[in-house]
Amino acid sequence: MTDRLRHHLDAFDASLPLERAHTIPNSWYFDQDLYDLERRTVFAGWQAVGRTDQLDKPGAYLTAEIAGEPVAVVRDTDGTLRAFHNVCRHRAAPVLTEPCGVATKLRCRYHGWTYDLTGRLRGAPEFDGVADFCRDDFGLVPLAVSTWGPTVWVHDAGPHMPLADYLAPLSTTMQPTGLDRLRWHARRDYELACNWKVYVDNFLDGGYHVHTVHPGLAGVLDYSHYRTELFDRCSVQISPLKPADAGAPEGTVRTGDNAYYWWVFPNFMVNVYAGVMDTNLVLPLGPDRCRVIFDFYFADGTAPEFAEQSVAVAEQIQREDVGICEEVQRGLKSRAFRTGRFSVRRENGGYQFHQLLAARLREGLR
Repeated sequence: MTDRLRHHLDAFDASLPLERAHTIPNSWYFDQDLYDLERRTVFAGWQAVGRTDQLDKPGAYLTAEIAGEPVAVVRDTDGTLRAFHNVCRHRAAPVLTEPCGVATKLRCRYHGWTYDLTGRLRGAPEFDGVADFCRDDFGLVPLAVSTWGPTVWVHDAGPHMPLADYLAPLSTTMQPTGLDRLRWHARRDYELACNWKVYVDNFLDGGYHVHTVHPGLAGVLDYSHYRTELFDRCSVQISPLKPADAGAPEGTVRTGDNAYYWWVFPNFMVNVYAGVMDTNLVLPLGPDRCRVIFDFYFADGTAPEFAEQSVAVAEQIQREDVGICEEVQRGLKSRAFRTGRFSVRRENGGYQFHQLLAARLREGLR
């Protein structure tokens, strides 16, 4: 299998300049072995898993699943955030089964193994007489955990870059937005019949699809001055905003000098307008399915009517994106398509994504 995967990866040349580059091969969007490699490598890095307001007191917890890996984050009795693989060390059942809540202990409902909020094993019923068994060796397996603004992130155990450094370009640009003044309003959840990378490609095409797929949004973006700026592990698409046609809902809720569309490798996106931020997390469910989670935030004092209209506009844009992404997934399996080319003017962000992805996957095969 390693030789087969190496053959897949060698089919993409990440060293070419943008004007000569090709996209990753179509097989990367539906090959099961490559998807399994992504799970072990790409999604072992920093991943957003929830919101800080879900963990506002001792015992508060949240659960998530990242590319099939169950995760739990809990605030212990001392107020420290801790994260674990949500897997009991006895028979791999989850120790927390609800999306969020409050607990005084973590108890597996299968055989009753019990852990405290630091992940230490406190109870293993009917385990007397088991040779070479030490409770201290069977605590929950930890993950690194950190926060950025209103979001909570985890990272697989082992050496890693601090989250503050990982998100440094985003943090610097977002300071004037006033992250501390934004409040969570609502969540929307979608399941798409496409590979997660199709959705990221769509986000990173530098506005190339806006006029053809999002006519409402196109009415407020100054496309002639739309640009993409690249950083080491992320990029931002910036577009000046213009007055919309009278009565257009986009013009009412998409205001300010500029729209900012941030992407952080591999699957986290942030859309920012005046007083409005939504985060967009894309999670793989298989080679040809993904889950997209939107969390909507608004500045303190935002009128409820404005917030609801803003969410409605975002949902319309999402429906348009779902349609085109699912069509692309079907087309990627055609005998007529193997690779595509990049628009030099628009798609530098998409090429960077493919380069970062290829580098991470190649590291995983070493």
